[in-house]
Amino acid sequence: MESKRVQDAVVEVRHLVQKFGKRVVLDDVSFTIGRGEILGLLGPSGSGKTTLVKTIAAVGEYVGGEVLVLGRKMPDYGTIARIGYMAQADALYHDLTGYDNLVFFAELFGVKGAKRKQRIGELLELVQLSEHAKRPVQTYSGGMKRRLSLAVALLHEPEILILDEPTVGIDPVLRKDFWREFLRLKEQGVSILITTHVMDEAEQCDRLGLIREGKLIALGTPARLKEETGTATIEEAFLRYGGVQA
Repeated sequence: MESKRVQDAVVEVRHLVQKFGKRVVLDDVSFTIGRGEILGLLGPSGSGKTTLVKTIAAVGEYVGGEVLVLGRKMPDYGTIARIGYMAQADALYHDLTGYDNLVFFAELFGVKGAKRKQRIGELLELVQLSEHAKRPVQTYSGGMKRRLSLAVALLHEPEILILDEPTVGIDPVLRKDFWREFLRLKEQGVSILITTHVMDEAEQCDRLGLIREGKLIALGTPARLKEETGTATIEEAFLRYGGVQA
């Protein structure tokens, strides 16, 4: 497996274990994420991806190993404030408008005054919700809620973004806009951990971690993973690492 040097890491996952009852959900998972790196997690439903990102974002617990973010062992309140987290399930207030949701979370993150107004305007434009900002979130489609959730995650200009299936329900054109923003943030030094099922998104990650049944079965650049397995696509590489003939 390929890995970045620990001294370059802003996220360090060391021998992480999580269990639900007797079932092992994460089995001795270790990896790092460097500053300004996009690390993708690829795996089938139930493989442990969501449990893993929740643990790093300090939303979930773990029974073994440790997680360090920006040099601090998680959970650490001060460090949590430097993370932008977009969960798979949208954590929004449906009785509020989209704009009022952003105002609420801006207050929570300490974004105030003229900066708050500017930031909300920028993000509503980015996620293409400016025309719908005054509508209650309960009237939004699933895709619109995903777009608003991304805006919430970006509000406080976090150093680390943790995104769990951020483009589910998003049309292909807007999905490209999202990825342009992710790549722009990467160039600014933001580290991004993203789970995805979309193969062309996986190809845009600097490195990919392939997860199967709670184990990290491979880690490397998309090109390296395909080269090591002698395959033409990431999907074929994943099958080969999992012991299935592609």
